[in-house]
Amino acid sequence: MKKVMNRWVSPLLVIMAVVLLISGCGDNSKAASSGNGSEQEAKTLHISFNPGPYSDQFKNGVAPYLEKKGYKITYKEFTDGIQPNVAVAQGEIDANVFQHSLYLESINKREGINLIGAVQVPTPPMGLYSKKHKSLDEISDGAQVNLPNEPVNMLRALTILKEVGWITLKDNIDPLQTSLNDVTSNPHNIKFVPTEPAQGPQALQDVDFAAIQGNFAIANNIKLTTALKLENMTDPFTNIVAVDGKNKDKQFVKDIIEGYHSKEFKDYIKSNPDYEGYRLPAYFNE
Repeated sequence: MKKVMNRWVSPLLVIMAVVLLISGCGDNSKAASSGNGSEQEAKTLHISFNPGPYSDQFKNGVAPYLEKKGYKITYKEFTDGIQPNVAVAQGEIDANVFQHSLYLESINKREGINLIGAVQVPTPPMGLYSKKHKSLDEISDGAQVNLPNEPVNMLRALTILKEVGWITLKDNIDPLQTSLNDVTSNPHNIKFVPTEPAQGPQALQDVDFAAIQGNFAIANNIKLTTALKLENMTDPFTNIVAVDGKNKDKQFVKDIIEGYHSKEFKDYIKSNPDYEGYRLPAYFNE
């Protein structure tokens, strides 16, 4: 009987040892990947973009810089302005690139989140385009003009129309509350056609004029140089890299900022004719 038991004890001990070893390795692996400040967590960057030029800017001008620092980067694309911000707030992604600070402020209020702009990025301005007319002088009574239906971007579009002399606006308009009620005079009896911003390029086929955000123009192969009027873009409308406010001092945020400020990124933008007409952030002058 002892001989029979001895024949089985040794293999049994080996099996138990292997099970314990595997179990122990699993625990250590989990701790390494989920612990705060771990190398694996710190070197993986999840970032999202909306249609437009910002993905190419990052992949060609910033990602190589970050990859040299040891980052592995994953990418995700959204087509609206709500989901990518909520995803950052919930920790599903680390940063997004598609919006200006005033729009981000409106989403923060709407969704009860706290995202901030970490660094500005080269941004194509909004422009007034037409497939039916070659000049702004061809504005006719009752002309249809497409513009974004979001308050902040609607203000940008209305400001362009004001600058070309088609309308007048109230003073001191709240960008987060802008509406067509802020138009004080409309001598050409313009018929405004508000749509989701991304629909501007498609609406261009049907209306007389369309005020289209630069990123959506670029994404639809509409050259900035074909605009009948480009906006005089100011800082609040220059796009940013958005991150959760609680992460503002994290190393990955500092590294993203360094990537955009790097000589490599600046040289990439300045040497590429695709970025002609863009508003460049102040750090390009450093």
